[in-house]
Amino acid sequence: MRGSATVPQPSPDGRRLRATAGALAAAALVLPLLGAAPPAEPAGAPPAPDRLQRAFAAAAAEYHVPQSVLLGVSYLQSRWDAHAGAPSVTGGYGPMHLTDARTALAGASHHSEGTEDPRGDDARPPLRPREARPPATGALPARLTTLPRAAELTGLSPGELRTDPAANVAGGAALLAAAQREAGEPLSADPADWYGAVARFSGADDSATAAAYANDVYEVIRTGERRTTDAGQRVALDARPDVAPDTAQLARTGLRAAASAGTECPRSVSCEWIPAPYEEFGDGDYGNHDLGNRPASQRIRYIVVHDTEGAWDGVLNMVQDPTYVSWNYTLRSTDGHIAQHVKAEDVAWHAGNWYVNANSVGLEHEGFLAEPDAWYTEAMYRSSARLVKHLARKYGIPLDRQHILGHDNVPGPTTSTVPGMHTDPGPYWDWRHYFRLLGRPFEPTAGPNSPMVTIRPDYAANRPEYTGCDTAGEPCAAHGSSEVRLYSDHNVNAPLIKDIGLGSAPTTGVNDLSSRVSTGQQFAVADRWGDWTAIWYLGQKAWFHNPGRSPAAVPASGRLITPRAGLESVPVYGRAYPEKAAYPAGVPAQAVSPLRYTLPKGQKYVAGDKVPGEYFYAVTFDEANHRVVTGQDLYYEIQYGHRVAYVRAADVTLVPAR
Repeated sequence: MRGSATVPQPSPDGRRLRATAGALAAAALVLPLLGAAPPAEPAGAPPAPDRLQRAFAAAAAEYHVPQSVLLGVSYLQSRWDAHAGAPSVTGGYGPMHLTDARTALAGASHHSEGTEDPRGDDARPPLRPREARPPATGALPARLTTLPRAAELTGLSPGELRTDPAANVAGGAALLAAAQREAGEPLSADPADWYGAVARFSGADDSATAAAYANDVYEVIRTGERRTTDAGQRVALDARPDVAPDTAQLARTGLRAAASAGTECPRSVSCEWIPAPYEEFGDGDYGNHDLGNRPASQRIRYIVVHDTEGAWDGVLNMVQDPTYVSWNYTLRSTDGHIAQHVKAEDVAWHAGNWYVNANSVGLEHEGFLAEPDAWYTEAMYRSSARLVKHLARKYGIPLDRQHILGHDNVPGPTTSTVPGMHTDPGPYWDWRHYFRLLGRPFEPTAGPNSPMVTIRPDYAANRPEYTGCDTAGEPCAAHGSSEVRLYSDHNVNAPLIKDIGLGSAPTTGVNDLSSRVSTGQQFAVADRWGDWTAIWYLGQKAWFHNPGRSPAAVPASGRLITPRAGLESVPVYGRAYPEKAAYPAGVPAQAVSPLRYTLPKGQKYVAGDKVPGEYFYAVTFDEANHRVVTGQDLYYEIQYGHRVAYVRAADVTLVPAR
């Protein structure tokens, strides 16, 4: 980035700012191949909500696969969803994610939003559209052609396997049975005997990725799952906590060993080291991160969740270019495989806010925020959660939304940067599911009249309208969302809440954060009116629909801040920098500049950490010149709007939420 006239120049603190498929009515399912046929349904009636469950039972019986194994594998593949018949990024169809990449590519519209960040504020080089997808000609890897193989095994047509969920489940069962036979294992009724077949079903070519997949399937079998799918089907897998799979079968799969040397990953994930370069280039410039000594020199307080808005190969090419930005880890959509690029002790350039960069680890997830069903896979969610839990334990990072941030929660450090901050991973990232995987589900922690709430809509049922996923101004397909819309009054016809820092009228655009709150975020209650709740948000009273029968938020407890007595308002900052007197000779003092926002008298906001003003000085390649400046001024991190912010502790009073 330095030394290039085509990209933004360094900020005053010596750092560049990095900005970073209608629902299908469920097809009539094929009749079970064993047992009595289900009762006929009236013509035009929606399918019975248990038909998919019955399809799993029928396929398991037909192909002699334990039903728990079939359900567990399907949950890992798709969480039992059909995604309206649309393929995933690797051409996977239906609840079993049977892959037919050539057909998926033939039907794809190769529009070009993958060539650069759709928000227009990224300094990345161009990415080739959909780089993760395979070529349309020539031989394809076996993992990308499981659907044709399932057609051979079942006698069902490829079209049926792509569009009929029950046929798709039968195809998956046939593939599992074939993998078990090829491994020389019996078609046992005991799910513990199927570990090797499950590992092979993953399509992984290395033992670590296959083992991580199989372990996840057996975790689902042990703990059980139940949910209503995107097609309205109710599916349940009863818990089997006593299942102990024969993991020794993995050694007989013949998969290669993965190289994990040099990584800082838990052993429960597949991880490789693909380093981001620390190099000098042209006119004394360097990239693409800074060497540090964390956590000894400064705490790692945050983990920032990004999506790449690009595909795997191009993203990895970029992070290995010293003239561009960096981040600590990339996670692959198809299987959750992880590449680490920057050690945790060093500071990656990923969040567009140098204060947050210096105090965080950045995780990039392969995908596009407007295409969640194609990219945000269960395998990736689970791998990410395991990595985050590992990092949180190691560095003492609380597992809450004050510390596990989306890139869309990172504040602009100065007034001029606010409009250009990024919006990933977007409204379709399932924070509620993610935190359940982290072992920290969002639950009520106070009584119904608490002055504080945690945003927690039902992801599948919560479907606010968004626009601009494919074409500017055009509605996006209806889809579950983690986010709740805010209005200026207790009425859906009232104007949307405006964010003055953006300087534009609020819209329903998928990238417009003006009037949205996200699952797990916490706010002080400002008012209540029937089924509506108001919160303090961006210095104003913001309303959201919160009916008791289907609440969008739950009562919470915690700490609130309000302006100190005698102050009409207090300034709000996008970074917690030290006071001028704290800077030693040779380190230029950084401006403690407030944003356009204020925190007015009488309003309350949820407080996170109390932190000292801190600045990591690193503007040269020689790390001997790097310094951490710590001041006397203290700040509170607060949940101010969709993004977090900071206020000086001396300006506010801390009060409990009671």
